[in-house]
Amino acid sequence: MTDAPHFDFQADERGGVTVLRDGHPQSHVDLHDPELLVFEYVAQLAIGIDLLPPGPIAVTHIGGAGLTLARYVQHTRPGSAQIVLEPDAALTEAVRRELPLPRGHRIRVRPLDGATGVRALRDFSADAIAVDAYDAGRVPADLLTPATVAQYRRVLRPAGLLLLNLADEPNRRHLARVLATVAAEFPHAVVLALTDVMKGRRFGNYVVLASGTALAIDEIRRRATRLTATTTVRPAAALQGTAKPFTDEDAEPSPTPPELGSWRVR
Repeated sequence: MTDAPHFDFQADERGGVTVLRDGHPQSHVDLHDPELLVFEYVAQLAIGIDLLPPGPIAVTHIGGAGLTLARYVQHTRPGSAQIVLEPDAALTEAVRRELPLPRGHRIRVRPLDGATGVRALRDFSADAIAVDAYDAGRVPADLLTPATVAQYRRVLRPAGLLLLNLADEPNRRHLARVLATVAAEFPHAVVLALTDVMKGRRFGNYVVLASGTALAIDEIRRRATRLTATTTVRPAAALQGTAKPFTDEDAEPSPTPPELGSWRVR
């Protein structure tokens, strides 16, 4: 019998709280400053959110944890309708108890995995879909299949934005296949990563912003220069190369990180 997961909430000197599951960091939340995005890939995902037109937006999040990005959207765009697909109901309950959501929010958490939950969403119902879901440190394969990517396209509005938090080894073979798969539905895409990760010096996160319409890459680069962590932006095509897209049969989860739970947090 598998032991139930254990959750901890570790306060820091800045007034924020790190959510830990079985000792592994999952999220950082600052209830007093939802715009404080400590983890670099969350700040990179937020660049995509900020590119969308002003005002309330509809966002679907695949993967919830501490709901850091959902809180950011609620704070910067009050009244935004948000759906979070997070299968770990115990984690969601613990987060709601220890880190309450703000009053008047429109964040709805559904206890479903992403591939299942996205199929139940209405056509053209989201301005953005943010995919930040990991299982034992790996992005699940069923979130990266052509069938699921087609679901993302179906749910997004014509000018909507797909945001992906991925992970790969320095050879970037997995990332290249994901980019090729995404390109079939979203012809315009850029990739953001810490500069040492982009240079292939270590395993790390890659954030993909993809759309059916042209992206303002110069503006994305300008916003990236304002981030605390040094970030590089590259066109997805430059990293995709001649990689073949996944099929529904051969899609693979992202590679196992070298130190599970310590190289990334959400």
